[in-house]
Amino acid sequence: MSATPVRFRDPLSKEYEFTDSMLVRCPRCDGMAHFDRRPADAPDAHGMSYRQLRLVCPSCGLVRNSSCAQGRCAHPVLWLRTRTRHGEVWAYNLEHLDLLRRFVAASLRERPPWYERGRKMTYVARLPAWIKRAKNRDEVLRAIDRIRASVLTG
Repeated sequence: MSATPVRFRDPLSKEYEFTDSMLVRCPRCDGMAHFDRRPADAPDAHGMSYRQLRLVCPSCGLVRNSSCAQGRCAHPVLWLRTRTRHGEVWAYNLEHLDLLRRFVAASLRERPPWYERGRKMTYVARLPAWIKRAKNRDEVLRAIDRIRASVLTG
């Protein structure tokens, strides 16, 4: 008897859904820090509202607050990333990394029907082909495990 395949159903998540909370490198001590995007405040006198950004490093105590004016924000360096011989594996946070791991580990990957709206724009549908290939599964899973271990040691 063969083992039951591990099943993955595309939750139709978009990449931007994971960007409100990220694990990043601290610009001061190069340790693991948290970068959060908070909802916009009330509009100012000109009718503009800005997202609030916050960087907190538990290692060195760095705290930076700023607002994102018209989409021009500082892009922090992600903590959850590593290289493989095929390319770079990365994630914004542990929830994002978990979704990637569940997708890669699955031997049976289900997607919504082709006619369903927005199907091609999901995070899983837009992954690089080398991550989706079964022959690279072990290497990508090892990379994901290395990334997860960096959170424990970071």
